[in-house]
Amino acid sequence: MASSLIVRNATIVDGSGGPGFSGDLAVTDARITAVGTIPASSDGPNTVTIDAGGACLSPGFVDVHTHDDRALLRHPGMEFKLSQGCTSLVIGNCGFSAAPAAVGRTDPSGLIGVEPTWTDLDGFRAAVEAVRPSVNSMALIGHNSIRTLVMGEERRAPTVTELDTMRRHVEAAMGQGACGFSTGLIYRPGRWSQTDEVIELARAAAGGGGLYATHMRNEGDRLLTAVDEAIHIGRTAGLPVQISHHKSAGRRNWGRIGASLAKIDAANAEGADITLDVYPYTAGSGPMAQYFDVDNVDPELAEVIRFASCPAIPEYEGRMAVDLAVEEGVSAAAIIEKVLRSPKGDRTVCIQFIIDEADVEENLRHPLVMVGSDGIPDLKGRPHPRLFGTFPKVLAHYVRHRHVLSLEEAVRRMTSLSCDRFGFVDRGRVGEGQFADLVLFDPAAITDTATYDDPKQEATGISLVVVNGQIALRDGTHTGAGAGRFLHHNR
Repeated sequence: MASSLIVRNATIVDGSGGPGFSGDLAVTDARITAVGTIPASSDGPNTVTIDAGGACLSPGFVDVHTHDDRALLRHPGMEFKLSQGCTSLVIGNCGFSAAPAAVGRTDPSGLIGVEPTWTDLDGFRAAVEAVRPSVNSMALIGHNSIRTLVMGEERRAPTVTELDTMRRHVEAAMGQGACGFSTGLIYRPGRWSQTDEVIELARAAAGGGGLYATHMRNEGDRLLTAVDEAIHIGRTAGLPVQISHHKSAGRRNWGRIGASLAKIDAANAEGADITLDVYPYTAGSGPMAQYFDVDNVDPELAEVIRFASCPAIPEYEGRMAVDLAVEEGVSAAAIIEKVLRSPKGDRTVCIQFIIDEADVEENLRHPLVMVGSDGIPDLKGRPHPRLFGTFPKVLAHYVRHRHVLSLEEAVRRMTSLSCDRFGFVDRGRVGEGQFADLVLFDPAAITDTATYDDPKQEATGISLVVVNGQIALRDGTHTGAGAGRFLHHNR
């Protein structure tokens, strides 16, 4: 059978972490069928042949920490992911997932933001597949979403019946292909749960072979205590742990990443199974109402806030609270309170400059740290540039300029390590029989162009993205192939 796609004269960085090598690659239908020297006889009348000219051909990048549940439905072209070389996503992070759900009941967090027509993961999968997304996805089942569905916003422990209902939701999702259970213990309503509740639900995920992914209870003053809790949950529930967007937040906590990583290394040496992810920026982002008590706004945090999406006061978008405070003759805390008390104020997405650059680099040096954008896919306003720039920034800034890690190691962290951890079968490597999720880029030219002032900018230096054997992006043009799949864990 003639190949449908052949890439010739590439430098193949295969995702294993080993050195790149020169070669060709052939794809037939959705799979890689040959790697090495491809004879001209492999060409057929319908074969697309691309001369890589020595550019780097690697597995498609995997964004292990996204909030793209709603984006798969609202923006199925997923241009902001394809343009940075991402071919697969993990959704349902930080305890917020599109399933389970009640039909017609919108998730109050704003992170999902669609009115569900489904009740379970199979129903959500069908809704996503119907719009033919351009990238693959794998789902976590979210604690906050389950707790809200079962208990609303109750600030208490669940009853025996409620806990059993939540457990059954986790078990059902695992049976329908979820890769694990996620928490966001800094967010409502997860912050009101006790560790024992989380352990019971994590056990249900363990029974389905899944992992526990956590936005820990604290990433600042009590970071190390939160790491201890995550380790304890994994050990007691009997499943692997993924620590989400590992950071040490707030200036007074900068430099603690080394102690946190040492604690994780020690736990792993004693038999734990803990990995992590990080985004390559010194600012986070999320729903502002989750970070502030409107009756007692934290003045220190208020001074590092920038408004991304602000439907209450759109002219604030792209502005720092401290600058607005000077203009209006009030404190930054007063600006935050003003927005939160305004109609639609609870729909504000903010950016927080809370991370030290040295901590980002220390994270990226660790061999168990993957890459996750944590982007909020609200394309109104001025979103965090990580939505468009995460993976090119790692390759441009931390590989090419800072030499924090090698090209081959960076690709491994973005591909095979991520796929193996989250149960993407036959993905994450360039090899015969693997699914043809591929990205072709120039290591000397790849650059993230998204900035805080102008964030919705696609990267440069990526010439080709292939998803399941179909060309999704070529020379800056999105093809609309819609070849993405909503995957089942380990299947």
